[in-house]
Amino acid sequence: MAISSKLLNPGESVVISTRTHWKALVLPVLALVVVAAVAGFALSRLDNAVARWVVVVVAVVLLVWWTLLPFLRWVTSTYTVTSRRLITRHGILTRTGHDIPLNRISDVSYERGVVDRLVGCGTLIISDASTHGRVSLPDVPGVEAIQLKLSDLLYGHASATPEARSDEGA
Repeated sequence: MAISSKLLNPGESVVISTRTHWKALVLPVLALVVVAAVAGFALSRLDNAVARWVVVVVAVVLLVWWTLLPFLRWVTSTYTVTSRRLITRHGILTRTGHDIPLNRISDVSYERGVVDRLVGCGTLIISDASTHGRVSLPDVPGVEAIQLKLSDLLYGHASATPEARSDEGA
């Protein structure tokens, strides 16, 4: 799950590596159960071979669309905090990434709804000094601990002397 070490800069280390909370898989698993049950019931009632094949094809398409694709999105999406930056990666065939240097982050906050509090996740909100302005990372497990760790890393950057900060960019 952690980002490859070849993608890290010299002296950079992974502090936190996670992916979206398992809560994102609840609906796909429910869809799997419902589609399999309905398809099984329909196959047991149908005598026509063509109708059976139609049920099988429709069930497979629905399972791929509602179950396999969300699972692949979940598996391929990662959030990584290193000693220097926040890295997000997602995508099944086409990988998309976003890196935010820690020294550009101006605010870290989180939101937790009722369901999020029950299962232990939330949305991490990163405000930075770029054109994007605000990045929301949904369903982050242990969002409060990650927010605190990010704040610690940011505070460490903010308290560094100007000489130390200029050395980091070199």
